[in-house]
Amino acid sequence: MSGDALLRLVAGCVLQYPGDYFHDDLPRLRAALAGAPAEPARLLSSFLDEAERQSPIELCAQYTSTFDTRNRRCLYLTWWVDGDTRRRGLSLVRLKRIYRDFGLEFAGEELPDFLPVALEFAARQEEAGTELLQEHRAGLELLRLALTESASPYARVMEAVCATLPGPSPETKAEAKALAKNGPPQELVGAGSALEPFGPGIDMPADFPLGAPADLPWPTSARATNAAASVASERVPA
Repeated sequence: MSGDALLRLVAGCVLQYPGDYFHDDLPRLRAALAGAPAEPARLLSSFLDEAERQSPIELCAQYTSTFDTRNRRCLYLTWWVDGDTRRRGLSLVRLKRIYRDFGLEFAGEELPDFLPVALEFAARQEEAGTELLQEHRAGLELLRLALTESASPYARVMEAVCATLPGPSPETKAEAKALAKNGPPQELVGAGSALEPFGPGIDMPADFPLGAPADLPWPTSARATNAAASVASERVPA
């Protein structure tokens, strides 16, 4: 697994609701960063250090107060493109189809556009996952800027995520909005891309069943830290 994939895996873990057992996984999350690029790994390590200083209750309260749509700090990728419109339903179905095309049956309790889900996909399938994240680059950058503006420690996590994508990040909201208007680079989502939207006449598939192939488990949000933990366990003793 590449350094960028490790960053995405760890970032996906810490961008989920921390719960009561998040602190138990901190050593393994840190160990997983050993093979990641230095500067993004430093950003994630800094976040983990701050999280460790908080109690589980404090960390959960911080998470809940940080991520919402009212303050434009949303972790759902299609919200940045479609908002709360009927269009979003088709976008969500498209994401499930993408995951299935790569042998991953979506079994999470969250929606398929939940950023931690997309990050795990981008760690498992780096080329297609990078395309997917780059397609939603404007939303990712706007989230990063909103978190930075609010002085949230989660801004460091989003900086690390954006560092795994090609090209520099926009420095202002105006630049990020221009990115949204102009769209991602054509070579990333053009003809032949694995991420092409459904064409006319293609039926929307039924909701996918729970479960996944044994060789490609798709963890639910409650178990997602195990993904990074399993990577770390190959590097250091438990």
